[in-house]
Amino acid sequence: MSDMLRLDETGPVLVVGGYGTVGAELAAMAAPRWPLLLTGRSPQRGRAVADSLGAEVRRWDLADPEGFSASVRAVVSAVNDPDDRVLRAALAAGVPYVDITRWTTRLQRAATVAAMAGPDAPVLLSSGWMGGVTSLVAAALAAELGGADRVEVAIRWDLADRAGADSVEFMDRLGLDYEVVEEGRRRLVMPLTDTRRVQIGDTMTCVARIDTPEQFTLPLALGATTATTRIGFSSTATTSALLAVKGTGLFRWGRGERFAALRRALLYSPGNGGTARVRVDVAHGDRSAAATVSDPRGQAHLTAVGALAGLSRVLGADGAPAPRGVVFPEMTPRPAQVLDMLKETDVMVLRHLTTVRRVA
Repeated sequence: MSDMLRLDETGPVLVVGGYGTVGAELAAMAAPRWPLLLTGRSPQRGRAVADSLGAEVRRWDLADPEGFSASVRAVVSAVNDPDDRVLRAALAAGVPYVDITRWTTRLQRAATVAAMAGPDAPVLLSSGWMGGVTSLVAAALAAELGGADRVEVAIRWDLADRAGADSVEFMDRLGLDYEVVEEGRRRLVMPLTDTRRVQIGDTMTCVARIDTPEQFTLPLALGATTATTRIGFSSTATTSALLAVKGTGLFRWGRGERFAALRRALLYSPGNGGTARVRVDVAHGDRSAAATVSDPRGQAHLTAVGALAGLSRVLGADGAPAPRGVVFPEMTPRPAQVLDMLKETDVMVLRHLTTVRRVA
């Protein structure tokens, strides 16, 4: 039996992984606006979430070949979809689709699969950091400056934060070189290199390179000739230890499933809650602007904010017509509204002064 979705413009929004760490946050924000259908591997685990929101909950285990069928108005994929099951079902039915879970290579594959299908319905690949929030902020700053030549993202990962098991999937990519665009040229770089100290909120944080999808999409969507993302941790000791482990070559010789638990154990120790912080710097010509986004409710909530913005976009509920075909979050038609939208969801935005570089 194959998966089969049907478009029903009065039906529920399907949130795949809808009672996981991020999915539950998204469901809570989306429930006042649309009826919801939540799915996952073990519906009994999601029953309390669904009941509290007046939502339906059903089983859809993407690792199980058993087919799934539903009539829905849109789909948000909040779990890994390694075989593109959710994507292909949405494409076949012409159902608006949002994905917030893909790393760069899988996003590139998804864009190719979707483009080959030639969809009229929107396919929003919003897997940039925090559900595309970083990309949206970059678009907002670029609109103020009249363009974006350089975009730099600096992430501060709070080790006390709540986190799902998939949140540290990037650990599996720390042994793989990845492609970036710098000064208009493409080149390969190693993860956890090119360290910098960056002021993120009220804290100086040591950050190093990491492979994230916005480094692929920002040059395409905004025309940036340089796009760089770095990550650091709330514990300086953890950052130093991770850099030291990288120096041993663990992330290269320890690739594959055999060492997966060891790799992820280096960072996956979720706490009861922390603050998600990310700084975005954009430069265009002789001007630059920056903003620090801070969410005291943590990375799961901030990611869900990005997902909610994406869902509103594909349903045409953000005041602009729904897009057609494959789009990225930074292709928002209303970038001037991004920072206000974040503030409305209790996310704090610290604007840094726009600067003009003096030329001697």
